[in-house]
Amino acid sequence: MGKRIAFTGGSGKVGRTVVPYLIERGHKVLNLDLKPLDAPGVSTVVVDLADSGETFNALSMHFGFDDLRRGGSPAPLDAVVHFAAIPRILMRPDNAMFAANVLSTYNVVEAAVKLGIRKVIIASSITAYGVCFAEGDRDYTGFPVDEGYDADPTDSYGLSKLVGEKIARSFVSRTGADIYALRIGVVIEPADYERFPSALADPLSRKRDAWSYIDVRDLAQIVDLCIEKDGLGFQVFNATNDEIIANEPTTSFLTKHAPHTPRTRELESSEAPMSNRKAREVLGFREEHNWRKYVPGFG
Repeated sequence: MGKRIAFTGGSGKVGRTVVPYLIERGHKVLNLDLKPLDAPGVSTVVVDLADSGETFNALSMHFGFDDLRRGGSPAPLDAVVHFAAIPRILMRPDNAMFAANVLSTYNVVEAAVKLGIRKVIIASSITAYGVCFAEGDRDYTGFPVDEGYDADPTDSYGLSKLVGEKIARSFVSRTGADIYALRIGVVIEPADYERFPSALADPLSRKRDAWSYIDVRDLAQIVDLCIEKDGLGFQVFNATNDEIIANEPTTSFLTKHAPHTPRTRELESSEAPMSNRKAREVLGFREEHNWRKYVPGFG
């Protein structure tokens, strides 16, 4: 049965794919953003998530005039998906980006649990592991990078995402709600596969993200799986795809290109160094958009 979902940041790069996917799955979605989303069946409420009053109100509204005509108070939400954020460093001053991301996450999570919404999914990032936006060359301390890896961000964006996870965990501890944080890899849209041949030709160009990625359509699947999976409390999931961006087995590739990074277990065949094993085992994620399907000569 479809659920009522508020999706923050639905007009952004991820939301414009994920929101229609959720609607196709039978959910009703209200977009909360600073600009509208051009997608059938979706209304947008323009909301400043840095304002706690606006956030509380936006999470307790009718989805549109059809809801209004039915009469009665607005129906409660089943879930909130919080993807609204300044999406990386070097777009705003570090302090402004950090403040915006942390405050919006606090306001959304607080409003949700105080309104009795028992499921929240927040966008975290693999930048929390401290390599993606590091200054200079920095090695991962071990492969594979899973959710137990020491999250030690070296930049203001990764730090804002780790603080967001701590906010989520705090509210779960006091309320018992389910809040799942997705440590999202480099998000790839279909057109982005045009750049993969150059990345394959220059292996070190993808070192910072551990030669991993997430197809935005597979990310939509992960979000939907999180909506459907109840009872896990606070959880962190790497939202990444299955296979390394390389045309040789992972072990031999890492031996050549990450010689200073130890391996804490054997990696299977073409397994990505940024592990999504937890999402596969706990959520039932099954990759549908492997990069080899879209890059000529590598299928």
